[in-house]
Amino acid sequence: MIKVERFDHLVLTVADIERTQEFYRDVLGMEPVTFADDRHGLAFGVQRINLHPSSEAIAPAATYPVPGSADVCLVTLMAISEVKDHLRACEVRIEEGPVTRVGALGPMISLYFRDPDGNLIEVSRYEEVEE
Repeated sequence: MIKVERFDHLVLTVADIERTQEFYRDVLGMEPVTFADDRHGLAFGVQRINLHPSSEAIAPAATYPVPGSADVCLVTLMAISEVKDHLRACEVRIEEGPVTRVGALGPMISLYFRDPDGNLIEVSRYEEVEE
């Protein structure tokens, strides 16, 4: 049996690499990166989101790589009230939250919104419910 330790990276298929990098940099504080063969991604913590342009096939790839098909949960150490204020300042529409959810490590408070391609992004903090 294989024992998996953690994620290294995941891939988002996007319509516009630059627009996606700007959004994730400005809204979520991720660092745009360029790596092997002029590929692009977003670094944060010890992870990376690789970005594949929908206009170019990068093999191997998912069977149906299309923009807007991802649903991702990101964990923050910031208070959810601060995340909410920052999203509003960035003019990002919150679709849901704050709401209580259960993550891989237990109860968390979450906010949901969408990136420029329509991917559902959940930002969560593990803690007691805020009022």
